[in-house]
Amino acid sequence: MAQKTRRDFLEQSMLSAAAAAVAGAPTFVAAEEAQSKSPNERLQVACVGVRGRGQSHLSAFSRRKDTEVVAVVDPDEAIGRQRAEKVGNSSGRKPKYFSDMRKAFEDKSIDIVSIATPNHWHALAAIWAIQAGKDVYVEKPVSHNVSEGRRIVQAARKYGKIVQTGTQCRSMGGTVQAINHVHQGKIGDVSVARGLCYKRRGSIGARGKYDVPASVNYDLWLGPAPEKTLSRPRFHYDWHWQWDYGNGDLGNQGIHQMDIARWGLGVNHIGHSVYSYGGRLGYVDAGDTANTQVSIHDYGDKRLVFEVRGLPTDRLKGAGVGVIFEGSDGYVVLSSYNGGAAFDPDGKMVKKFSAGGDHFANFISAVRSRKHTDLNADILDGHLSSALCHLGNVSYRLGSAISVADMQKRFDGDDEGTATLDRVVGHLGKNKVDLASQQLTSGLKLQLDPKKEIFVSTGAATANPHLTREYRKPFVVPSAANV
Repeated sequence: MAQKTRRDFLEQSMLSAAAAAVAGAPTFVAAEEAQSKSPNERLQVACVGVRGRGQSHLSAFSRRKDTEVVAVVDPDEAIGRQRAEKVGNSSGRKPKYFSDMRKAFEDKSIDIVSIATPNHWHALAAIWAIQAGKDVYVEKPVSHNVSEGRRIVQAARKYGKIVQTGTQCRSMGGTVQAINHVHQGKIGDVSVARGLCYKRRGSIGARGKYDVPASVNYDLWLGPAPEKTLSRPRFHYDWHWQWDYGNGDLGNQGIHQMDIARWGLGVNHIGHSVYSYGGRLGYVDAGDTANTQVSIHDYGDKRLVFEVRGLPTDRLKGAGVGVIFEGSDGYVVLSSYNGGAAFDPDGKMVKKFSAGGDHFANFISAVRSRKHTDLNADILDGHLSSALCHLGNVSYRLGSAISVADMQKRFDGDDEGTATLDRVVGHLGKNKVDLASQQLTSGLKLQLDPKKEIFVSTGAATANPHLTREYRKPFVVPSAANV
């Protein structure tokens, strides 16, 4: 059937319905009720993906007086029904359970879809929900590849939907204070923003053939991903470390710090080039992604450097998972989700930043106002920051093994790059990683067109296919023309 859509009642007068059929995708009728609710009415919420971070979504929307969880969606029936039961016990009204999100999206009474699925599902789930007339809160990274993120932005704008990214640091008062301090020039000109994901990650076990849990509908869990035998011992969570479903710690933990780093630099686009190096070092397991990785994004007069360390490591300037802004007159260290401190060039602390916030509350406020500019983490910001993670991974995945000596030559004349490499090598040495037998992978240095969000020049023909992926029908992320 043809898909009918409307602009939001509270934002603009009703526009004519538009038909848009997406090949292989379900079709929906936009929920008029979602656009016309009184500010005093409770917004109806469907939570999609309710393990892990999804439990936070359930809790956030269940405890509010202005929202009600009416649907729980998860391809793991045991988890989904358990979570629905728990919500019912605490709220007095048990939400419906669905294994297939498409069935939930057909419900016209649902106003909001909250998405905390594995990464490979984020974009398609968000786009389907938007097309069905829902506002969306989607977890980070908002996409599994660069193209997907841009498609969500296009869908959100086309259908006039409010789409929040789950980078909750944007709503933390302490982080906002620190970013304002940087933007006000209090540490001078900032040349480098350094994101840190120093987070211990152990082996996920040997690669093999394993049984999918009996309670899981594997077809629905896979969705857009290729149909493959389960190759990791632990079904849940460890998908983060396999390329078909996850994006490594760049796209898991690191996206939070990547987003803050880009925000602090004040750049509202991807960089002019990207280069990444590292490896999955210290053990051999079912994982594909790097557990040691440096990604360098060049913005001309500014540089964003991101470091992932999954082996035991010391903190840098007091931060393990955090961001460091290096300015001409000092530096700022964000060492937690909600705060940090500013220092003078000699390392003396001059100011502290600390305050919390409520990212879900900001989302609901924007849903009520019908202004995406009221969002602290609009989908465009989510796309751009997620894209930086994906671009680093593309560079890395196209790389080849290299000796430390040859790596050092690549940074001749680049003091900051050399210092970062030296620290990485020292860190690996402390973890007894023999870089003669387990060499670093040096990615391709790739040039970018920030406006078109594509690779250009040398290596572009090889790299550009990695901006998207082959999709398993009918779980196909639509093209720009079909969003």
